Amino acid sequence: MEALLVRERFDLVVDATHPYAAEVTENIAQACRRAGVEYLRLLREADALPEGAVYFPDTEAAVNWLAETEGNILLTTGSKDLAKYAALPDFARRAYVRVLPMEASLTACRAAGLSPVICSAYRSYEKQEELYRNKVDRLLAQGYAQTDAEEEAGREVARPGTSEHQLGLAVDIVDLDNQNLDETQEDTAVQQWLMAHSWEYGFILRYPGGKSEITGIIYEPWHYRYVGRDAAAEIYEQGVCLEEYLAP
Repeated sequence: MEALLVRERFDLVVDATHPYAAEVTENIAQACRRAGVEYLRLLREADALPEGAVYFPDTEAAVNWLAETEGNILLTTGSKDLAKYAALPDFARRAYVRVLPMEASLTACRAAGLSPVICSAYRSYEKQEELYRNKVDRLLAQGYAQTDAEEEAGREVARPGTSEHQLGLAVDIVDLDNQNLDETQEDTAVQQWLMAHSWEYGFILRYPGGKSEITGIIYEPWHYRYVGRDAAAEIYEQGVCLEEYLAP
């Protein structure tokens, strides 16, 4: 964070992270102090519970209530209390767990009987530059001219500064039984489910088949981007890519 602030010469940082993200807030504040950048913290007002919401005083109460229900469960509480939810009957079949793509979170998911395989999430500018340069070098070794190698590489690996992974909005997900980043992903059970249901959680298949001339990127049946539930639902229903959706 400090390197980013210095490199891009920011004058001001407004921290609007979630009130519970105390560690993230502290990291941002420290980076600003070290970089000499003005820091402002945006405080959120408490939101009232939406109509029909059920409130529980603690995790145990939520687990007990869920044990008497049927249907699938989307857990957005992270990995900290995951073991308590894992005690639910049929947890592995019912639960879809959203956690940070960190080793501790993934370990907790596996311990709960799940098989998450997130092969790529957030990337720094430096990491994206490394991936792009490696692709260019491989194409040069195959006989491509420099300009052609850079253009072709950009169709498979986003140029540094343009990757959605750098925004923190994109994630690459593969099937446990097929971890190849190629078109065979579309035939796996994981991708079949994600393509049919990811929009329900605000995600879209970012680079769908038959849209490469519009997106400028090859078909990637593993790359999902968060756009919000409303936009994701409209994009899914219309069968369009993000560029078409945003076009005037």
